[in-house]
Parts: sequence; structure tokens; C-alpha cells
Amino acid sequence: MFKKGIDKDDYISFITENKEMLYRVAYGYLRDETKSLDAVDEAVYQGYAHRHDLREPKYLKTWVTRILINECLKIIRNAKRELNMEVLPEESLSPDENSMYLRHALNNLPEELRRIIVLRYFGGYTIAETANIMDIPEGTVSTRTRKALEILKVEVSE
Repeated sequence: MFKKGIDKDDYISFITENKEMLYRVAYGYLRDETKSLDAVDEAVYQGYAHRHDLREPKYLKTWVTRILINECLKIIRNAKRELNMEVLPEESLSPDENSMYLRHALNNLPEELRRIIVLRYFGGYTIAETANIMDIPEGTVSTRTRKALEILKVEVSE
């Protein structure tokens, strides 16, 4: 019989090692520093509270990322109920003008393509891990990645 869940120390160690990746994923979805930090905090808490529900400890990274993505989507849904105002963050990740064009191009990607790029390049996930997180075939991840990169290449070069 295998051990179900993950113990407290292993969970805390995992979060400590992966907090930057989790923030990058949240920021890729939400594009807001404060909301991203809130999403990571809530996902970490939910993961901790339900860590005994994890069936396979080897899937901890995927499991926590799914919790984070669901939290980001909940924040996005709640934000749609509020007055919708497009505001660029005051503190840019990089003052470089090229990064501004890249962020703008990322924001203009269709949602399904942007999610793939966020997970693959901001989260550092492999094609297989991204497919598992999004619950789609690996071939779809690969195709969407190529399509998104082609769109970004055209957008940024203009």
C-alpha cells in the first residue's frame, strides 16, 4: 500500500524551492503583482490544507500548479464583475522597451495560446507537464506552442 498525500516538511520544502515559478505562472495569467501574490498565497494554503488528498506525491508540482491556475481563473472571473479598467503595472519587470512590446503581444494572444506560453516559458514546464496540467494531448500543446511563438514573432517584429 502506498502512502497517500505528502507530509508537512516535504510540502514546505517544495513550496520554498518553487515559489518563483509559481509567481511567474500566476503573473502570466493575472498580469498584476498584487493579484499574483494573492493567488500564490491562496494556492499554497489550499495545497497545504489538502496535501493529504494528493494521490501520488510525484505529481505534487502539477497538482499545486493546477490549484494555482484554478485560483487565478477565480480571480479573473471575480474581476470581470468589477469595473474593467486596463492599467499597466507601475513597476515593470524590465524597463527595456522590447519587454513592453513582448508583454503587449502576450496580452493580445488568444487565451488558450497565452496559457500554454505562460506554463511553458514562465513556469518552465515541459510539453508533457503542460499537457497534464491543462488536461489536453501533448500534440495540442506542441501545436499551440508553435502557433503562439509564430504570432509573437510577427507581433514583436512589427
